[in-house]
Amino acid sequence: MDRIYLKNIRTYSNHGCMEEEAKIGSDYLVNVVLTTNFEQAAKTDKLEDTVDYVAINRLVKEEMAIRSKLLEHVLNRILLRIMKEHKGVTKAVVKVAKQNPPINGDVEEVAVERELMRDKS
Repeated sequence: MDRIYLKNIRTYSNHGCMEEEAKIGSDYLVNVVLTTNFEQAAKTDKLEDTVDYVAINRLVKEEMAIRSKLLEHVLNRILLRIMKEHKGVTKAVVKVAKQNPPINGDVEEVAVERELMRDKS
């Protein structure tokens, strides 16, 4: 099993249930771990034989730009797009973290994480 890591993709997005979150926005960090197979890419040295992490970064930023009330919702959209658009990915793990959330406490971040495996059928 081979893996591609995109660590701490930074976005400024407007997710949250409170109206002020929609207006003001927050800083987010997104982490992605993709399981794939490097065998062909290792032989050919061709981008089309692997998962293009530039495309994954763009996909994450596009989905983070679409407002959601829940982090779970944006997280799921990211996972579904990865699996739909990148057939070489057999498993994806994504974590979305809101930095300094407005929850009346000293909390560095709140985060959700989910993994999705490609159906083998």
